[in-house]
Amino acid sequence: MFSPTEEQQALRDGIGPFCETINEGHIERDGRAEFDHDAWKLLRSSGILGLPFGEQWGGLGQDLVTTMFVLEGFGHDCRDGGLIFSTTTHVVSTGVPLSRFGSAALKDRYLPAICDGSLIGSHAISEPGSGSDALAMRTTAGKVDGGWILSGSKTFISNAPVADLMVVYARSDANAGPLGITAFLVDTSTPGFSVGRPIPKMGLKTSPMAEVFLDDCFVPDDHVIGSRGMGFLVLDHVMKWEILCSFIVNVGEMAHRVERCVDYAKQRHQFGRPIGANQSVANRIVDMLVATETARKWLYDTADKLQRGETITTDLAISKLVASEANLSTALAAVNVFGGNGYMAEYGLEKDVRNAVGGTIYSGTSDIQRSRIAAMLTLPTS
Repeated sequence: MFSPTEEQQALRDGIGPFCETINEGHIERDGRAEFDHDAWKLLRSSGILGLPFGEQWGGLGQDLVTTMFVLEGFGHDCRDGGLIFSTTTHVVSTGVPLSRFGSAALKDRYLPAICDGSLIGSHAISEPGSGSDALAMRTTAGKVDGGWILSGSKTFISNAPVADLMVVYARSDANAGPLGITAFLVDTSTPGFSVGRPIPKMGLKTSPMAEVFLDDCFVPDDHVIGSRGMGFLVLDHVMKWEILCSFIVNVGEMAHRVERCVDYAKQRHQFGRPIGANQSVANRIVDMLVATETARKWLYDTADKLQRGETITTDLAISKLVASEANLSTALAAVNVFGGNGYMAEYGLEKDVRNAVGGTIYSGTSDIQRSRIAAMLTLPTS
């Protein structure tokens, strides 16, 4: 089981003071579906945006597990779930592939701005007709002199309305299967690149989402991340980080939820005694704790395996499945512990439920994760 060092704990503790300011008005911002630019400025000064990136670019040079531990603390201390989601999207979707696969020139040009948050990042994978099937993407990348012409559209793109940079995955070879996808770093001010109106959604409302349109958008050769045909490999690396970093945030949120429920169960009296004296309430909170600790263990153990270079296909699918469903179940349980108060917006718990539903869908739905696990068990597929 992961046990933090003093240095790791100090990094995590440093995030708390920033969250105190960010938490002011978080329920109202959620109601307005408003990205908090002032909160983003606070995050820029916190160092969290540069956690896993080299010091030569202004980052903190931390490994995956340390990055996760700090992000878990962010989830515990910050009540603006959408802002957290935009943060992990920025770090993982743009910074991670650029750091791992980008050319030296591309990293020198853009990683400092990613680390300090002066440019906001995003990535474009999903398309209207493909959903979780990344290999079915129809956005094309045609080779021309000096670069590529990108044509097509993407949907469900988090951060799109506020992004300055976007990693776009497009099909560069129609007949090469997984080797026909290439990743491109696109400046969102490029002619031919446009963003649709923000898409209203159920949860994570303060993390803006929109469609992206690519109308003969020219991207120079030196903005290819990796090389031609490496897009699926880049995406595979990104998805590992995305699941581990996004859902360890949820573990922090779950831990905070358990603490709130314990306090409430002690203080709230019904029929002459605290509600925590009722076995049904106590058992519900115990189940929340078990779900939280189970998700935490799966995520850190999987990250440790990844850092040791081990295969984590099954572990990652289990981690994502366990953590996302635990986040949703504990959010619903917390509403029940708080009763009528839990149903009211002012307590923030109904928002937790709406936010948690998304986790069972993005980064591969729960059904997709079960299918992956079944495939690794060599169960028949037809």
